[in-house]
Amino acid sequence: MATITLKDPVTVAGQEYKELTMRAPKVRDMLAASKGGKNDAEQELALFANLCEVAPDVILELDMADYVKMQGMYKGFLS
Repeated sequence: MATITLKDPVTVAGQEYKELTMRAPKVRDMLAASKGGKNDAEQELALFANLCEVAPDVILELDMADYVKMQGMYKGFLS
């Protein structure tokens, strides 16, 4: 698991998120995210939401700088 402290915290459904914790991905996570005819960006969003155990709306509200950090954290799990 790895935690990212958000540069710009987000509030969704009345809950503030200052950090997100991502667990290591499994093959089943990738397959679940790819269902439903989603494009690559939507698949990644669904995958990150699942790995961080938050609603996709939380990921949608992230500042792009925080999202890029999240992408780096994910890539770190794959190396």
